[in-house]
Amino acid sequence: MTDAKRDAAKSERYLRGEINLERVDGRTGVEVVENLSQSFPDMAKYLVEYPFGDIYERPGLGLREREIAVIAALCALGNAGPQLRVHIHASLHVGVTPKEIVEVMMMMSVYAGFPAALNGLAAVREVFEANGIELPLKE
Repeated sequence: MTDAKRDAAKSERYLRGEINLERVDGRTGVEVVENLSQSFPDMAKYLVEYPFGDIYERPGLGLREREIAVIAALCALGNAGPQLRVHIHASLHVGVTPKEIVEVMMMMSVYAGFPAALNGLAAVREVFEANGIELPLKE
């Protein structure tokens, strides 16, 4: 199937989702979905349509606020390290500052516990190092 035919077969939700996915995650997010779709096309479709085509499209919160909520939730879960790293990167991509990201993890020490916050900070360190952000952060 050609790219033009594939695009014509995509739902409006999917097309909105692709746009939001790229706005949030950049090319990296698109590549994740492309890789997932090779083995699990239905899951890739749902991943684009529901969170990015429906939820990210809702009014009320901007991308920065949504990503702050996402990294807090993923940190609190304590079992979503790969997704946490993706969304820390996405947070930087949509304008959340490194200091704000660290502060989210500090808040998680209160509401999700020290183990979750420490694991979150380990993910922050990995993403920051990959993006050339030096720790400790300067005031």
